Amino acid sequence: MLHTFELTTSRRDEIVDITPQVENLVRQSGISSGLAFVYCPHTTAGIAINENADPDVKRDILMILDEVYPWTHPKYRHAEGNTAAHLKAITCGSSQTIIIDSGRLVLGTWQGIYFCEFDGPRSRAFKVKIMEG
Repeated sequence: MLHTFELTTSRRDEIVDITPQVENLVRQSGISSGLAFVYCPHTTAGIAINENADPDVKRDILMILDEVYPWTHPKYRHAEGNTAAHLKAITCGSSQTIIIDSGRLVLGTWQGIYFCEFDGPRSRAFKVKIMEG
């Protein structure tokens, strides 16, 4: 079954920890071995796995993405004016696959799953599919 989670972002660039929602869904599924697919259906946001211990990591990621993809650039042609958000999203990626073993997500000690907003604030959604196997 495909599950949809809603969230509201509060800033233009924001990294939101969605690990608890995915972990809870895995627990509710009762699946002990399989895969969790986490997908973002937006072109200016993405899904990432990264460090979940030091909040400065999120700040540093957003800072460098802003340097690499500035919000304004004289060569941008996209009429909406959010080319930087599209570039950040394509760099981040739209999905992640996480192994489930013994009924738990297989994440490293410091890892978390993130919804990465690059064109907020907005009402957003992400999708999760749990598969046994």
